[in-house]
Amino acid sequence: MLSIGKLSGATGVKVPTIRYYEQIGLLPRAGRSTGNQRLYDRPAVERLAFIRHARELGFSLEDIRELLALADDPEKPCAAADLIAGRQLAAVNARLRRLEALRDELQRMLAQCTSGRIADCRVIEVLGNHALCAHDHAEAAGA
Repeated sequence: MLSIGKLSGATGVKVPTIRYYEQIGLLPRAGRSTGNQRLYDRPAVERLAFIRHARELGFSLEDIRELLALADDPEKPCAAADLIAGRQLAAVNARLRRLEALRDELQRMLAQCTSGRIADCRVIEVLGNHALCAHDHAEAAGA
């Protein structure tokens, strides 16, 4: 059995995050020691590692909740898990396309810069006038 601090060390998940995952039901409530300290068993370590890895891959907490429910019933077909992972892949690809457009715009902006005075600076000019941009990248920046 591990304390919350040792669980944190073993999984790389911060203590407040572990408490939050318990609070929202992603991680089962821990048992308690006689001193009322949280104690976690091996399945809790594995579940938390699953959650951390899924978060690193960008899955939302709701997607993780669905994936954990699927993992808890190993006899189910994996089509539902594939669907969730497919949605995440599509979202990652969309973000990559937006980031590539941002990169291209920044490269274009810098390529047009003459490194003269601020009064003639293409970077400042383009940032001040979105119409000078080659792409509509407001969505990529979260605007």
